[in-house]
Amino acid sequence: MSGFAEYKSFFPIDSIQKVCDFFEEQLRSNKDPDLALFSIIVGAVENNLTNIKNSDKDVNLASNRFVKMKFPSVEWEEVKTLYDRFVALMRSGVDNKLVAGEYATRDLVKRVADVVWNSLTRSYYKDRAHLQSIYSFLTGNKLDCFGVAFAVTAGCQVLGKQDVHLALSEDHAWVVFGKDGTNTAEVTWHGKGNEDKRGRSVGEGVLARSWLYVAGKPVVCTRVMELAALVSSINPTLTPTIDVHEVAQMQHKLLWLLYDKGHLDAYPMALGNLGDLDEYMKISNYSAALYVQAIRSSRTHYEDRHVYPYTFQGGYYHRHKMYKEAFNAWACAGDVIRHYNYSRDDEEIYKEFSEIANELIPQLMKAESSGHSARSILKDPECFASLLRFYDGICKWEEGSQTPILHIGWAKPLVSTISKFDAEVRAQVNIICSPDGNEAIDAPPKTENSEENDNKVKDNDRWNNNSENTEMSVREQLTAAVNSRPRVTLYFWLNA
Repeated sequence: MSGFAEYKSFFPIDSIQKVCDFFEEQLRSNKDPDLALFSIIVGAVENNLTNIKNSDKDVNLASNRFVKMKFPSVEWEEVKTLYDRFVALMRSGVDNKLVAGEYATRDLVKRVADVVWNSLTRSYYKDRAHLQSIYSFLTGNKLDCFGVAFAVTAGCQVLGKQDVHLALSEDHAWVVFGKDGTNTAEVTWHGKGNEDKRGRSVGEGVLARSWLYVAGKPVVCTRVMELAALVSSINPTLTPTIDVHEVAQMQHKLLWLLYDKGHLDAYPMALGNLGDLDEYMKISNYSAALYVQAIRSSRTHYEDRHVYPYTFQGGYYHRHKMYKEAFNAWACAGDVIRHYNYSRDDEEIYKEFSEIANELIPQLMKAESSGHSARSILKDPECFASLLRFYDGICKWEEGSQTPILHIGWAKPLVSTISKFDAEVRAQVNIICSPDGNEAIDAPPKTENSEENDNKVKDNDRWNNNSENTEMSVREQLTAAVNSRPRVTLYFWLNA
């Protein structure tokens, strides 16, 4: 390990503060972070703290939302031994001929992926927690999908290939490599039976308009952003209903360190995770601003093709009973997903939309319909417009896809929800149908200027009080009133 000895003074790492000090020292350094080293340290802390066998026997797990654990002591010798083993595995498993040359080749990337893959146990671990670190790889021969991609990137770094970087969608990971970083390669799986994709380009997924590959707009990481991806992947779960406070606290502090240095600016998922953690820790009140920043990041860097920034925000609004705002955030999520074609690889985002449409919305509609508040969302045409946008996006997502989405389990809540809005409320929405019921795949992306124009349009669409404008004729006042109704453009109407 180049310069490994300089880190010895930080050991033993036996507190969150020491982990933060270690990271902060790296962020101040001009050297690239050593991915394997940091993954081993973070993995050691997380795996020890979330080991149910090590949990405090006096803690009543059934009655706690989170528990506090004694922070482990990560020793220098343990880390060095594991690191040396990882380096030896890479160097012994990869032919020197493949390492020759300034830049990585597809054959090299595939070989490193094979070395990692062949060291794993036979089982897949898509839904198991705490298997994303090289610590898990070296101590238990287990990695999840993200962990494999991260280990391949770290393995290429160990072999001196600085051009290999992690690429992240919202539910998948691969690598980019080459002189300009324009080559792509699958190095992990997504679901079962996909191991034969290792080494192949991801271009086919992009051409298929797949959400799994975010239409060719992934987060392509720098070395420090790969460090951010490692931190963002930390999982504080002890049981399905209980988190370990120290793990969440460590993740929260590390993400803030990265945020303050600007390393999360182009990483919407990490910003959303930090927003959730900030709300969970109840230390500051920046959650709402972080969700807005995640959305801005997606719009600025990825042509607004990431869905989770909006579902992060919608979830926040829903938890705080800001239902109108939640409807709008979910509608924006629908606006994004309509750009894709649904496939069975989109299981995670399908579950997200299913929960929103078939659980959260019906629950809040039931709660709202039982009251008589003058501010009820059921009396707000803009909420109805948002609801239409949300469902129209899901319908457009299904259109042209080989796998259906909407079935009776979706249709019943949809009809029930729409019917709870009075006819006079529904009539106030100005529904505009897309001229051809379809959008061009290469439609021009939104820019910051177009976003500002969109906001102006939305402001103009609100009801205006023109009664005091004596200079307007009756016809002009009626025209202004019609034009100021909430407007929604539907794209699925031809097949509806």
